[in-house]
Amino acid sequence: DGPSAGITMASALASLLTGRLVRPEVAMTGEITLTGRVLPVGGIKEKVLAARRAGITTVIVPADNRKDIMEDIPEEVRSELDIQYASTIDVVFKVALEPRKVEAKSAA
Repeated sequence: DGPSAGITMASALASLLTGRLVRPEVAMTGEITLTGRVLPVGGIKEKVLAARRAGITTVIVPADNRKDIMEDIPEEVRSELDIQYASTIDVVFKVALEPRKVEAKSAA
């Protein structure tokens, strides 16, 4: 909850508005600005390790938290996860949301 849930709440809203589901194997954390920039957050180590324990395979974190990932998360854990670094909300949506379904056109 709180500011760290910014990109998560934005993804939930985008899912609702577009009908695209949020991928269930993805966890995310990051603040978001009104212009769509993703800002760093604290507690990265705890959040990533908790995601791994929960069976998550992909984690989205702010690009500015890359140093925290490299310094605080053991290589063995990093190698098991697909860690995506986001600097803007469009990167978050590309990773977090299921692809758009292509509707078949009917022959007239």
